Order: sequence, then structure tokens, then C-alpha cells
Amino acid sequence: MKKLFLSLALLSILPLIAFSQFSIKGKVIEKGSKKSILGAHVIIEGTSFMQVSNFAGEYSFIKIGPGTYKVTVSHIGFKSQTKTVKVDKNTMLNFELEEKAYMADEVLIVATKVPENSPTTFKTIDEEDIEKSNLGQDLPMLLEMMPSTITTSDAGAGVGYTGMRIRGTDVTRINVTINGIPYNEAESHGVYWVNLPDIASSVDNIQIQRGVGTSTNGAAAFGATINLQTTTMKSEAYANVNSSAGSFNTFRNNIEFGTGLVNGKFTIDGRLSKITSDGFIDRATSDLKSFFVSAGFYGKNTIVKLNIFSGKERTYQAWGGVPKEMLKTNRTYNPYTYENEVDDYQQDHYQLHFSQKITRQIQFNAALHYTYGRGYFEQYKEDRDFADYSIAPLVIGEETIDEMDLIQQKWLDNDFYGTTYSLKYENNKLKAILGGAWNKYDGDHFGEVIWSEYAVNIEKNYRWYFNTGTKRDFNIFAKMNYQISPKLNIYGDLQFRSIKYEIDGIHDDLRDISQTRKFDFINPKAGVFYEINEKQSTYASVAVSHREPSRSNYRDADESYTPHKEFLIDYEFGYRCKNSNLAVEANAFYMDYKDQLVLTGKLNNVGEAVMTNVDKSYRVGVELAGAYQFDKLLKWELNATISQNKIKKFTNYVDNVIDLESWEMGEPVIEQYKNKDLSFSPNVIIGNQFSFTPFKNFTASLMSKYVGRQYIDNTQSKERSIDAYFVSNFNLSYKFKTKLIPEIGFNLLINNIFDEEYESSAWAYRYFGEGTDTSSLGYFPQAGTNFLFGVSLKF
Repeated sequence: MKKLFLSLALLSILPLIAFSQFSIKGKVIEKGSKKSILGAHVIIEGTSFMQVSNFAGEYSFIKIGPGTYKVTVSHIGFKSQTKTVKVDKNTMLNFELEEKAYMADEVLIVATKVPENSPTTFKTIDEEDIEKSNLGQDLPMLLEMMPSTITTSDAGAGVGYTGMRIRGTDVTRINVTINGIPYNEAESHGVYWVNLPDIASSVDNIQIQRGVGTSTNGAAAFGATINLQTTTMKSEAYANVNSSAGSFNTFRNNIEFGTGLVNGKFTIDGRLSKITSDGFIDRATSDLKSFFVSAGFYGKNTIVKLNIFSGKERTYQAWGGVPKEMLKTNRTYNPYTYENEVDDYQQDHYQLHFSQKITRQIQFNAALHYTYGRGYFEQYKEDRDFADYSIAPLVIGEETIDEMDLIQQKWLDNDFYGTTYSLKYENNKLKAILGGAWNKYDGDHFGEVIWSEYAVNIEKNYRWYFNTGTKRDFNIFAKMNYQISPKLNIYGDLQFRSIKYEIDGIHDDLRDISQTRKFDFINPKAGVFYEINEKQSTYASVAVSHREPSRSNYRDADESYTPHKEFLIDYEFGYRCKNSNLAVEANAFYMDYKDQLVLTGKLNNVGEAVMTNVDKSYRVGVELAGAYQFDKLLKWELNATISQNKIKKFTNYVDNVIDLESWEMGEPVIEQYKNKDLSFSPNVIIGNQFSFTPFKNFTASLMSKYVGRQYIDNTQSKERSIDAYFVSNFNLSYKFKTKLIPEIGFNLLINNIFDEEYESSAWAYRYFGEGTDTSSLGYFPQAGTNFLFGVSLKF
């Protein structure tokens, strides 16, 4: 009877135990000195719980269900520590971190990345997440599921020329750095991922700051900043072999290796890659080669690291797109037919990093860098006027010949070099950084005639135009994060940027485009971060950014018009909530532009958009992101962006062709618009992912992306738009160990599993042809159902 009573009593309290919630609290201190550690990351493994220790070194988690958990604490400069704790009551769990015998790579980019408690809208992707989908596609394709992000591929399959937009802004308005060193091309502001094939295999982590973000080096951030950190120090020796193959004869092979930490101080890491693909679009082939080598010295207070990496690309041009009327009949159409219509370019990067811990509170970083790029794109041209190439007409007897077919190459040969630096001070309440950079770009632009139909009197590789571009870019910034109380910290950031840009010489149409432009910008930023409780936090920030026009903005502008600087104020307000199985983020933004450069509908002679300043435009929206762990088997991740992206007033100039046969131009047709959608800025973007893990080391993921209608120009015409699309990809990954090979991995990626016919980008040229409103439209179709299968061997 007594046993029965006890059993019934136990059964009656089991529900209370099952639904009980407890806390884990503690302090993170330095071993030996017992000093509290500010900013340590405290993570409960297998959950969404993550905390950052405050200036007293304290952290706390509440509403933890009963069970056994692993709690890991990490901080730059200290060895990570993991403890297993059984939670059946409120628990106190303290950590004493031991200082590392060497400094960690994270200190090298501390000036350009933000911590967890920053009042900034950001997302960090680690090496493990990158590896899951890295089968040789360009980096933008691996970031496709990030909030507010749209990707595109000229060849239609993610290899070759690819691009991305964040919050509707293209990559010329996204600041990209590699280890804190600018990667945007100085003149065009562009980022050509094809020049760094397979760079994802040498990346340790990527941080994307949406909006203006914090001060950094290089191009202005008008939509986002992307910080790439390459391979970090690995203490153990390793060797990896990765091979993948798939649709359109796509192959990727690479070898990765590292010595580990030799004599407790030295490391060497390397990678050698080759990627080839025929592309989805006809003849849109890619032949890509790259390597990455890094050598480092790691002392207790010093790091010296040399990175050398290079990419060589040869791609058949697919820039022309598919005419709208052919999308139903020939989605792989390529207008180029000349067998050597290729882009051929090589880019070599050299980075030397130095970091010195001067005292416990003060650290100094500096880097020297040099990038050498050279290459051309080749074209076959029919019926070209001799005069357009400064060639005298050919006279044969009484006949004068002034047109001919020819083959031309347009070259870019450039050098980019400079230095970056930062000085960091940190104590229990204050973290301050003084940083900046000085960079110089020297670029030669020239065109050569390498073959002509007639034996005209010109020298071999005749050069018909030549101009130079020189750009000096200096910036200095000061950042401050002050912890007012355990729950509240404030952020301040002030940047001064000075630019001098000079163009000297003639362009391919023989116009003298010589000019000098100078800009001085002051960019202040401020924010506040408040921890509501252990699970919830909120932040608000305001940031200013200025952007100078690009080379093409100056080069292609009408003679009577000079593009001028752009101005942006970015307001952000965010909320974050995390518990054991749920993580939610919500962010509202308002980006207020003054004199934003936008599309006019005109194209230059190689199909690039001509842009003009508009007085007022804005982007306003809400970004939502969440993850829910149903159990150990199933995880659901979702992000959504709902926005309005408008030009308040806009004057559009449309070419007026009064004689189509001779293409004689009249005065342009002038149109006035109000409150029209900005081009390539959909009102809705949704990303969704289900991940199923039925057993250890095996994951199946279904990833879906919805992108709303995008307008190709700023007139908000449905005729000149890209239809909304919904695309789903499927990924299977499995890893296992053997006695012979420590780890074998298989990865299958099936893209567009429902064979959706969609286009991700386009261009438009509108004109009135003898009074008729006409549009020439080129679309970039993406491949139907296609696959990549990869095998990795890790030793």
C-alpha cells in the first residue's frame, strides 16, 4: 500500500517536473587574475540559446527545460571551454577561461565586423553552413537564402558571371571586403565574383550587415556590407579532396591542405581549384582556375599572416540575354555567335597582415595589400566605319571602302594597392576602435584591333583608344561601444572619407573623357542596444552614407550633365528573441535617399545602363527571420521582407528615333512620373527552409525562394518587368568515418526541383520609333531542374 501511494505521488508530480523551467546563470572570468570577461559568447549547444557576458562577466538563461545540456563559452584570445550540466533546478555555472598561447585570426578584422550586441542588422554565416551547399557555384548562389537577397546568373546555372542584390541594391552599392581589405573594383564599384572562383572553399565566415552598417574600408554601403574572412588557423594538419559534377557538364575539383600549428607558432594553408561548365545558356561556357595560399606566424601577442590568392576566368559571353519574344520558344538562346566571344581575365591578390597586442587593453592591426588585374573581352564586329577607329578609308582604284568587319579586344590592366589599419582599446565598459585605410587604383583602359577584313595600313594589334583612371581613397573612422549598464549599451561611429578620381584620355567612341573629381564625405552613425531580459533584446540605429558616382556614370553621361554624389540616411529598429527551440528577429528600416542614381532606360554601346540622379527616393520595409527546432529531427527556418521602394518624382527621357532606317535621332520624349517603384526592388521576398535530420550526420533540406515582381526600369510598366517566381531546391548531405579515411562526405543538390521557368534579371531599352513606343528587352532565364553531386574526402 505504501509503495502504491508513493508511485501515485510520483506520477502526480511528473507533469510538474516535465513542464518545469529553470535558469542557468554564472560568471565568466579570466583564469589566474579572476578578472571578469566582457563579450564572451555563451551558447547552449543544440538550442537557440546564446548570451554575451556583460561588463561584470555575468550571463544568464531563464526558462530552461529540465535535461542535460552542454554549455560552451568562447572569446577571442581565450581557449573555448565546454561544460556538461544537468538541469533539474536553478543552476549556477561559472567559467574560468585560460588565455591562449597565441592570438586568434578574428583580431585581424575586428575593425570591420560587429559583435552580437551591436545595434546593427546583420547575419553571420560560418564555415559549416558554407560547406553544406558549396559544390562549385559562385559565392552569391551560396547566399541565396539570406534575408532580402536575390541572386542571378548570366549563364543560368550559377557558374560564371553571377550577381546579387540586397534590399534591391546591386553589388555596386554593396561594400565587400576580404579580411578587411576592399574588394569592390575602385572605378566601377562592381564585384566580379567570377574573378575569384571557388573562393567559398577558402572562407571561414561571412558577415552580412544590411543597410549602411558600420564604418568600413572601400566602397560606400548603400544596401549592405559583406565581410569575408578567409581560412583561419587550424591547430591540426589536414588534407581535403573535393570533387563535384552535375548538369551542363559542370565539374569542380579542388585540393585543400594545411600543416596545422607547427612548433606552436607557424601554419601554412593552401587550396588549388578548377571549375568548368557549359552553362544552361547556349555556349555560356566557363573555364575557371584559382589558388589560395596562406602562411602565418602566431605568437602570444603577435600575428603575421601572408595571404596570396588568384583567379583566372575565361567565359563565353552571355551578357546579351534572351529577347522577351523568345522566352517561350528558345530559353537557351545566345545572341553571340563568334567562336571567341569571350571574357578573359586574371586577378592576383597579395595581403600581408600584422596584429600586435600592446597591452591587455590595446591592440594594433595593420595590413598591406596589392591586387593586379589584367584581361580583355573579345568581339567580332560587322560593318564598322573606319572613322570610328581613326583609320583612313581604303582607296582601291576609284573605289573608296570605309566599312569593314573586324575583331576587337577591349582591355583593362590595373593595379590596386594600399594599407588598412586599426587601433583597439577595450576595458570592462568601453570598446573603442580607431581605424581606416589609404588605397590607390591605377587602371589602363584600351582597345585593340587584332584582325580586320581588309589589309588596312595599321600596325599589328592597332590601339584605337586609350585612357587611364587613377583613384585615391582615404578614410579614417572612430567607433565606440559603451556599456552604460548590464542591459544597455550605446554605439557611436564617425567616418571621414576623401576621394580623388582622375580620368585622362579618349574612350572607344573617340570622345575625350578627361576629368578630375574630388569628394570629402563625413559619415556619422549612432545606435543603442537594450537587453530586455535573457531571451529578448532590441536595438535602434541611424547611419549616414555618401557615395561618389562610378566611372560609367561619368563616362556615359550627357555632355550637358554631370552626375553628382548620392546621400543616404538609414534608420533601423530591431527586435530579437531566443529560447531553447525558437529564434525570432524582426527589423524595420527606412532608407531615405537624396540624389540617388537610378536607371534612365538608356544603354551605352556595350549594353550597360546609363543612370541619372533623382531628388528624392526611399526604401521602407520590415524584415522577419525565424527558426524553430521542432525536435532533434526537424528544423524550420523562414525569412521574409515586405517593403516599398519608391522614387517620389522622376523625369524620364526616352530616345526619339525619327527615321528607323538611318536611326536618325530627334529631341527626346520627356515623361514625368510620381511615386514609381525603383527598378529591381520587389515588394516581397520570402525564403523558407526545412531541414530533416533522421540520424547523425545525415541532413535533408528543402529550400524555397519567392521573389515578387521586379520592374526593369523606373516607369513601373508591367510590360518591362520580371514576373514573380517561386523556386525550390533540395539538398542531401551525409558524412561518415572509416579507419582509412577519417571523414567521407556526400552532397547532392537538386536545383529548381519543380522545373519552374523563371528569369532573375533583365535589361530594357525603350525608344519611340517613328512615333511608336517600342521596347527592346533582354531576359536572363535560369536553368530548369538541374543537379550537382559532390564527394569530399577529409584526412
